[in-house]
Amino acid sequence: MVLKKFLVTGLTLCCLSQTAAADDVGLSKQFSACMDKSGGVTVDMLDCIGAETKRQDARLNKAYKEVMHQLSPARKKELQDAQRAWIKYRDANCNFYADPDGGTMATVSSNDCFMSATASRAKELEGFKE
Repeated sequence: MVLKKFLVTGLTLCCLSQTAAADDVGLSKQFSACMDKSGGVTVDMLDCIGAETKRQDARLNKAYKEVMHQLSPARKKELQDAQRAWIKYRDANCNFYADPDGGTMATVSSNDCFMSATASRAKELEGFKE
């Protein structure tokens, strides 16, 4: 029982620290509200993270298309190569968080990694728009 309380407290603190950094990368208010409502329940937090990852992926794709539209053919190829390398890195890095021996915290951390990395990349690409 003590271990369960410790785990729930740890999950909640982890998510609160991510929520505090949400403004830095442009996570939505819907995400913050969802996490507040989750009460530290893993399945609810994963639902919040999943929904926000979809929002951030759409944001990333929009920024990517807008930047591509303003580039020369040579620069488009460079961005395309960079984006492919970034996706490969993000996937490998975030999959590493999903430690099979890490319990529910590893699943939350892995999903949070995908969401946060996607939001950070979206913000980075938005900085290239004219």
